[in-house]
Amino acid sequence: MDNMSLIGMMNSIVPITRFNKGEANKIFEEVENSGMKIVMKNNRPACVLLSPMQYDNLLEMLSDSIMYAEAEKRMAANDDSETISHKALLEELGITEADLADVDVDIE
Repeated sequence: MDNMSLIGMMNSIVPITRFNKGEANKIFEEVENSGMKIVMKNNRPACVLLSPMQYDNLLEMLSDSIMYAEAEKRMAANDDSETISHKALLEELGITEADLADVDVDIE
């Protein structure tokens, strides 16, 4: 469901009175099945309901965005005169390409 469309947004609105009528379980099922819900109280958004997976995805996207901004900042501040080549670094550390061949590294 495209929650960014007008119809998607309208379908996501839940009046607080539905909670007051004891429909919380049904609303939570709707969140799991069709996505977020915007709870309205006094004709104003009071909160947004998300599934735990959607919430985790949003937090991960936020974290990625923060890391990307930090990387961009560091790249802009990088002084190329202080960098050395990969080959020069290996020589400085006394490491050969063969030494690295059997090293298994996981990067996230």
